[in-house]
Amino acid sequence: MNLKDKINEDLKNALKEKNKIKLETIRSIRALILEHEKSGKPIDLTPEDELRILTGAAKKRKESIEQFEAAGRTELAEKEKAELEIINEYLPKQLTNEEILEEVKKIALEVGASSKQDFPKLMPKAVQVLKGKADGKVIKEIVEQVLSSN
Repeated sequence: MNLKDKINEDLKNALKEKNKIKLETIRSIRALILEHEKSGKPIDLTPEDELRILTGAAKKRKESIEQFEAAGRTELAEKEKAELEIINEYLPKQLTNEEILEEVKKIALEVGASSKQDFPKLMPKAVQVLKGKADGKVIKEIVEQVLSSN
């Protein structure tokens, strides 16, 4: 089942459950899918398109959480956290920092990266391999950590 079908099915279930947060979140994802379809790109969503849409929505929620917490708006931050949890259900399982570290070490060996000057070699490859499985900020921090420890 592709993302669009799953979203439509979950939308029906959320309506039946009268789950307001889930309903709003699923509608926002559905709107992003419809926006993509009307953008003139090929209609069928590729797995990469699905991943891009979902990671973009998750990133937006994470940024909002940070801003609301900094402003002392905990009730809004909690709503964003609930929405983020729902979006994460559609994303692939996120790797732990230890798993990311192991992957980055393997990639560093493959590309021959050993110092900070090799960052431009290692970072793009790490992002390509870990796309959707880890946050870009975390990948960057771990790449820098691996290169500085060598």
